[in-house]
Amino acid sequence: MPLKMDLFKIMQTFSLKGEYIQLIQLLKVMNWVEHGAMAQFVVEEGLVKYNGEVDYRKRLKVRKDDVVEFDGQQVKII
Repeated sequence: MPLKMDLFKIMQTFSLKGEYIQLIQLLKVMNWVEHGAMAQFVVEEGLVKYNGEVDYRKRLKVRKDDVVEFDGQQVKII
């Protein structure tokens, strides 16, 4: 029986200054994408998870205690 190895993801944190940050803005601030058009594309293609589920809303309001995942990276909003 082959051994399945799970990759460990490093959880980063992002300190929220206001009530929320839009998902596409968060992707840019975290330097996970190069520009806004790329952020919109990866969300539209279903490559971003919000609290464990794929979410297609580009202007999704990400708030404290939410977790966003993209390309093997995770960030928790604090």
